[in-house]
Amino acid sequence: MKDRVTLSHYQELTTIYEVSKVLSSSMDLERTLSDVLKLLESHIRISPSMILLRMDDQLVGVVAAAGMTAEEMDRGRYRLGEGIVGKIMRAGMPVVIPDIDQEPSFLHRILGEKEEGSGVRAFVGVPIKVGYDCIGVLAIYRSERHRGISFRSDVRLLQMVANLVGQTVKLHQGITAERNRLLADKHQLQKELHRQRYNIKNVIGNSRAMQAVFADVHQVAPAKTTVLLRGESGTGKEVIARSIHALSPRHDKPFVSLNCAALPESILESELFGHERGAFTGATHERKGRFEMADGGTLFLDEIGDISPAFQAKLLRVLQEREFERVGGSQTRRLNVRIVTATNRNLEDAVNKGEFRADLYFRINVATIFLPPLRDRREDIPMLVEHFLHRYNEENQRTLSISQEAMQTLLACFWPGNVRELENCVERTATMVRGEVIRNVDVPCQKNQCFSMALRPLESSHPIMTLHVPAVPGTAVGAPPLSQGGQEEGSPVSERDRLVEAMERCGWVQAKAARLLGTTTRKLGYALQKHGIAVKKL
Repeated sequence: MKDRVTLSHYQELTTIYEVSKVLSSSMDLERTLSDVLKLLESHIRISPSMILLRMDDQLVGVVAAAGMTAEEMDRGRYRLGEGIVGKIMRAGMPVVIPDIDQEPSFLHRILGEKEEGSGVRAFVGVPIKVGYDCIGVLAIYRSERHRGISFRSDVRLLQMVANLVGQTVKLHQGITAERNRLLADKHQLQKELHRQRYNIKNVIGNSRAMQAVFADVHQVAPAKTTVLLRGESGTGKEVIARSIHALSPRHDKPFVSLNCAALPESILESELFGHERGAFTGATHERKGRFEMADGGTLFLDEIGDISPAFQAKLLRVLQEREFERVGGSQTRRLNVRIVTATNRNLEDAVNKGEFRADLYFRINVATIFLPPLRDRREDIPMLVEHFLHRYNEENQRTLSISQEAMQTLLACFWPGNVRELENCVERTATMVRGEVIRNVDVPCQKNQCFSMALRPLESSHPIMTLHVPAVPGTAVGAPPLSQGGQEEGSPVSERDRLVEAMERCGWVQAKAARLLGTTTRKLGYALQKHGIAVKKL
């Protein structure tokens, strides 16, 4: 008899030990509780069994079971005081029923009525408590073949298991509550972030697209990271570059900018690196380059995608090593400069075509900010128009305003030149209007004096030289590209006129004008020379 009691205690201790290991093995509560019931089934030969937990103030339901179907588990829901389970929940005391078929208050909701010849079925249920609060029920069924097992031993073992389950449930509920709180805080912070408005001096933009740009600017400004600004011409890349400098710890140091497409390679090297006296004809004294001028501050290299492959190699070394030599010099100079670059080219396509070095691409493409075209942030157009009009009024002592119809016309434009084109359009319209209100008929596109619709085929990569010029009686429209020879000199819309117009639009930068016309810089140079067009130095 003594050996039998010792063995029972040993089995209980082993079972409790194994249960404690299972309960600490996973953060998946339902899976953990199911594993506990399977362990009990194998250790003390019970089937079926279930764990019910409080679902709300009035309802308790099965969350884990062994030896039950999913349909039986779904039926296992009880209100407080309903059936045996409900009574255990309300009273917080264990209940033993030796034969459930002889108990009138047993509902048979889960397993149903006893089948013929199935024998006696017993039920043992104990409350799962956390402190004095009953949060659930641990219940088992025993068949007639286990009648010799003491229900007192069952109750004692199940109460110990229920205590462990209660502590585990409390832990999981605490973790779940903390996780939900953190998720709610995160959601609230995200909402606050969306509501937060970033402002950058001299830049207008309340649209979501520009607010994302402003957020990126505030994020990258404090670092020393190289920044690449990407976007179409006229989107304000230099203004954003100045903003990055102004918000950085280098704001009291120089901001130096250079348009890489505006200079030939020989002059570009001298402009960036400087030169020693006598380095070349005309170098009568030594001169600092833009890198030295920007030492301690920020150097902005615009149109970096237009530099030649040979010069790309020279620039790569400076960006990697942060050291250089002046043209005609041998002294290596080190510098502390933050580099901000910009381009309107598709650099990935240029790398694939071998026009842009991959190593330089990866060197400058560290922190990238994409500037959206104006057509993708049309909600900013009214503010921009009012800003440009207010500035025009101040500069010209006028009190112009704009009508709603005219504003709607500006909102509908394509704006291939982006903010720069909008600024020019507002100034041109304000200059030419005779009244004090800009009306719809005053807007250039309403008088067939706007190139925006003609430039729209750019989205399909059509060459710009196919643009349609304003229709004038007796003139031809739709000039062919340079490669087709153009029209004869003296015709109403000659090739010379198109060349001059393209050069003026691009600030007399040949590389940009060549892209605009859909030709090469070399061919453009030949055409300028052929028509005797002198390149202006701005």
